[in-house]
Amino acid sequence: ILINNAGKLINKPFLNITREDYISIFDVNFIGVTNLIKNIFPFFNKKSHVVNISSIGGIIGSLKFKGLAAYSSSKGALNILTEVLAEEFKESGPYFNSLCLGSVQTKMLNKAFPGYKAQVHPKDMAKFIFDFANNGTKYFNGKVIPVSLSNP
Repeated sequence: ILINNAGKLINKPFLNITREDYISIFDVNFIGVTNLIKNIFPFFNKKSHVVNISSIGGIIGSLKFKGLAAYSSSKGALNILTEVLAEEFKESGPYFNSLCLGSVQTKMLNKAFPGYKAQVHPKDMAKFIFDFANNGTKYFNGKVIPVSLSNP
């Protein structure tokens, strides 16, 4: 099991986001994930499971938080990568799935949105992710799955 829980978030109005901001966010949220998958790929087998932790903001049609153009775009790219890799490796494995989390009361959320109170505690989400990582391949491969009590 590989759980890619990379996350960098910058909360800025779209017109204030710099090229460097985009590069920095995509480097962590997308490029870092692809590099890690490539580097440990020899250790995977058919039953291995790669779980990409994404965001409800990266799903088409969901409501969005303003100020998260770079973050949500990077998580959308991660969701597409998940679907493509599941197709590319569907015969040989591993399985690939993306869990698109809504608001969880983490340090990152507190920093980006001071005073915002999420309905989900990090320990509860961690348990869900652990259970999914161990059992999700029974039902899912190449899926982008919203995991959220709120929208966004």
